[in-house]
Amino acid sequence: MARSQFRSRKKISGGSYKDFRKKKQRYAAGEPAFTKVEEESKLKKVRTLGGNAKNKLLTASEANVIMKDGKAKKVKIKKVVENPANRHYVRRNIITKGAVIETEVGKAVVTSRPGQHGIVNAKQL
Repeated sequence: MARSQFRSRKKISGGSYKDFRKKKQRYAAGEPAFTKVEEESKLKKVRTLGGNAKNKLLTASEANVIMKDGKAKKVKIKKVVENPANRHYVRRNIITKGAVIETEVGKAVVTSRPGQHGIVNAKQL
C-alpha cells in the first residue's frame, strides 16, 4: 500500500473533508532508508521535487564525531546501543537521528538524518 503525505480525510471533530482534487504523485511519500551498520557504506541517489537530488545512506560504516574538545574525527561505528525512534531498531542496527551509537572513541549520539542527508554526524557523549 502506498504511503501518503496528504492531509487526513477526517476533521478533528470527526466529520470528513470534501475532495477538492484528485490524488497527485507529489503527495506520495518516499520509502524509508533504514540505514544499517555494515562494513562498507552505500549511498542511493533519489530524484526529488524540482529535479533536485537527495542522497540516502543505506549502510554506514563510519561517522563524523565531534569530540568533547570541539575537534571532529572520522571513526568506525561498532553498533547501535539505543534508539529513541523505535526500540526494535537497536536489534536490527538501524541508525536514525538521536540514536546512540558505539564507536571506537566511545558512545556518541547521532545529530544528522542519515536517510535524508547521506552522512552520519554525531556528538560524543
